[in-house]
Amino acid sequence: MSLRTTDPCVVGIDLGTTYSLVAVVEHGRPRVLLNALGEVLTPSVVSVDGDETLVGAAARARQVTHPRATASGFKRDMGTGAHYELGVHRLTPPALSALVLKNLREDAEAVLGRRIDEAVVTVPAYFDDAQRRATHEAAQLADLHVERLLNEPTAAAIAYGLHHLDRELKAVVLDLGGGTFDVTIPEILEGVIEIQSTAGDTRLGGDDFTLALAQLVAGQIEASWSTGWDLQSASGRRLFEALERSKKELTREPMTHVSLPRFERFGGGLVDVVLDIDRQQAETCWQPLLERIRGPIFRALRDAGLAVRDIDEVLLVGGSTRMPVFRALAKQIFDQEPLHHLPVDEAVALGAALQAALKVGDAALEDLVVTDVAPFTLGIDTIAFYGNQTMKGLFTPILERGTVLPNSRVKQFSTVYARQTQVNISVYQGEHPRCEKNRFLGELRVDGIPATEETQPLDVRFTYDLNGILDVDVEILSTGERRNLVLEQSPGRLSTEELESARQIMTRLKFHPREALPNTTALARAEELYTELIGARREELGSLIVEFHSVLETQDPQRIEMDRTHLLAWIRAVRSADG
Repeated sequence: MSLRTTDPCVVGIDLGTTYSLVAVVEHGRPRVLLNALGEVLTPSVVSVDGDETLVGAAARARQVTHPRATASGFKRDMGTGAHYELGVHRLTPPALSALVLKNLREDAEAVLGRRIDEAVVTVPAYFDDAQRRATHEAAQLADLHVERLLNEPTAAAIAYGLHHLDRELKAVVLDLGGGTFDVTIPEILEGVIEIQSTAGDTRLGGDDFTLALAQLVAGQIEASWSTGWDLQSASGRRLFEALERSKKELTREPMTHVSLPRFERFGGGLVDVVLDIDRQQAETCWQPLLERIRGPIFRALRDAGLAVRDIDEVLLVGGSTRMPVFRALAKQIFDQEPLHHLPVDEAVALGAALQAALKVGDAALEDLVVTDVAPFTLGIDTIAFYGNQTMKGLFTPILERGTVLPNSRVKQFSTVYARQTQVNISVYQGEHPRCEKNRFLGELRVDGIPATEETQPLDVRFTYDLNGILDVDVEILSTGERRNLVLEQSPGRLSTEELESARQIMTRLKFHPREALPNTTALARAEELYTELIGARREELGSLIVEFHSVLETQDPQRIEMDRTHLLAWIRAVRSADG
């Protein structure tokens, strides 16, 4: 297929922990684009088979059958310096995210018939500087130009706000995805969507609710239970996927049935796991997670200077907000029914597409204005003197959380002692008065300070842009010298050499052909189910897999489609019968 190169096309991408998707604005309205399987949601999962790469549903199905060659949940490790060993390849979270971005772009280009060079990509509002820079690195590796990172709940607020531009209201957006939780409070007034505050937890999401269920079940399988069991093992993935299905069933039904024949215990040996979990049991084991959800909600309200009674609407975003226990919590806190006018899985992508259209000056959106705020306080490590005591490791804020972005703030400091010619400025983000309790972002070394008998004043300026990326400028006031310093030694940042190495690995990895993806996905789903079955149904599925392989050899598109449809229908029937 040839791609049209006329007319710039900027899309919105929701790069999620569990699922990712792409949207575009056409005629002033956003719509989500379907992937190669004709589905809206693409699992954020990567599986490597030699030098061939699978992304999405086929990769997710391979997690049980090929756990050591498959990675998921890597968004949580963005900006940490973590690595994933997939076969012979050692991939960073930005490289894995880049593979997802490349796959999303190719699917979008196939639908639109146009080349996509630029995107607005969403990130959790509580992503820090290192995590946001890692997201930029992922886009760079995917050869995708990303000037704008957009906070996920802000994107959702834009999507909701598009339908309420003629109203005046204060809302709260509760965004619970697979791996993160964000709270944002927007105010909509005469076409302006102004973010008042934001808070969140980058390690609290739907996956944690699934893991809590896994703990509940595992405790019944054996007396000794370790929370450190390996999700990359076949048994670990099998248990997680089964409980993920059970969690979703509990959103619709009061009870779920768990059946794991010939399950390999963590301590060794096989056991048939057959048990029921009712919603009350699940909600009891979820109570610690629900308590963690309350904290960011009330922190966002305090930062906005609002009480619960001031909120006009509660908006739900993210697939995990489907859980009845979450909706009940939201209703309890705000004393009103939470709303989900837009599909909770799609709202963030739709808002990202609207931001992309605003960026290129779409005339249909000329009345829409959006502002955002800093989610963290940013400052530096300082020393203070109290009498004969020297207090080190103090966190001195320069740019407070809740500051409207973009913004620039400056504060004056001085060297500690006479004839000091060099200082190290350690940059932190967080809310604790001690640096050791906050997140270290990097250290800047400033040389060339005049060696005088008096301490020297320095201006430290923090400039925070709309993407949540921080620049630090230092001026030596006695000389007037200005230096623009780039954060160094920042944890999780990839060096130039590491970026080039990641690019070379990605060059070797070849995407599975798009036209073959429906067949590959069907086989992966069949093989995943095969590991779970026993007896006659396992034999029947084995025969169906062999038959499908045989039909694939014919290269007859009509026969292949018919047999694939039959195989997938059989799988759905078994899944439905097992609950």
